[in-house]
Amino acid sequence: MPLFTMRIIIHYLASLSEISEQRKMDRFDAMRVFSRVVERRSFTLAAEDTGLPRSTVTDAVKQLEARLGVRLLQRTTRHVSPTLDGEAYYQRCLRILSDIEDAEGAFAGAKPKGLLRVDVHGTLARHFVLPNLPSFLQTYPEIELYITEGDRFVDLIREGIDCVLRVGTPQDSDMIARRVAMLEEVTLAAPAYIERFGMPKHPDALDGHRMIGFRSSATGTLLPLEFIVDGAVRNVMLPATVSVNAAESYFSAAKLGLGLIQVPRYHAEYALKSGELVWVMKDFPLTRTPVSMLYPRNRQLSPRVRVFIDWLVKVFGQQTGAENSGG
Repeated sequence: MPLFTMRIIIHYLASLSEISEQRKMDRFDAMRVFSRVVERRSFTLAAEDTGLPRSTVTDAVKQLEARLGVRLLQRTTRHVSPTLDGEAYYQRCLRILSDIEDAEGAFAGAKPKGLLRVDVHGTLARHFVLPNLPSFLQTYPEIELYITEGDRFVDLIREGIDCVLRVGTPQDSDMIARRVAMLEEVTLAAPAYIERFGMPKHPDALDGHRMIGFRSSATGTLLPLEFIVDGAVRNVMLPATVSVNAAESYFSAAKLGLGLIQVPRYHAEYALKSGELVWVMKDFPLTRTPVSMLYPRNRQLSPRVRVFIDWLVKVFGQQTGAENSGG
């Protein structure tokens, strides 16, 4: 068979497949597609997320607009955004689709399924999430997890992410935060640092000492060392000849003897046991650091997100102590 003829046949079969997808798409599927286009601000990205041809996604939105008799999206060569009617319809779609998921999940034996996108802090992922994933996936075999790592601000809606796991006190009022743990923090130094600068004994007697600076991803400023002295929190800024903005670099610099650091205790257990780092000023603890799951305020929790958060609460409770976990 000539190559040209074969290409025509392949193109024809692909067209039939797209037509079949369009005919099979019911009203609720069209709502899901439209919602993803709004969230991703892109027909192409929405197509990738839903596993549909881009032409199918485009036609689904066109059919919705024709049926409703309104323009839902404002299209330019680089940008897709909802019109006022489109934004109102999008909010309705979120509520309807959430109700459908809840109704389907209410039947006995029904388990959540589908793609779940989660963004997590890297050290938390490697210490808590990834080692325990087999048990979660065994319980929910039809959930497909896509995990990204970071500690930057994430626009969940625009980036198509369902929820994020973050360390620290949440600042974004547009997000709902569910506490999953309170982590114990410790002050550490390398033996080489102690040999050079001496053993620090009190937050008020740190002249001549130095810290490794950690720059906030939110503000870009150096974070001070923090101690609880006589029941009150005291912040201490020391000279920092090295500053970083990543947890692993922060930890590695401490092992090289470049300064004092403060990190969650779980992160330091191996280094403490091996003697690479020493726990200093134990009598002056730090406030515990919250770990939270964040998800958009304008959405009800999908069953996938709900079971994932419940599972994380149990995982953190088991590994950090039940008294530290949040509910």
